[in-house]
Amino acid sequence: MNQALGLVETKGLLALIEATDAMAKAANVEITKRIDIGGAFCTTVVTGDVGSVRAAVEAGAAAAAQVGELVGSHVIARPSEGLVEAFINK
Repeated sequence: MNQALGLVETKGLLALIEATDAMAKAANVEITKRIDIGGAFCTTVVTGDVGSVRAAVEAGAAAAAQVGELVGSHVIARPSEGLVEAFINK
């Protein structure tokens, strides 16, 4: 399986919406989940092939930084099933 998991975390919903829109437009990825962490921190999770997820996360991080506060972004290539089950599918 050549799947990847991409995450973009922002402080504030506006930056997250802008990042998510940029990710969806930049590459063929599936928007899997939005996670509200608390204290205005929120994360969008996308999945797809490794190259698409990398491109999407880069575009999303750049978009979030332009309109708000980017906290972090990360790509996990070929995540284990246990990781996805423990953190994403709950």
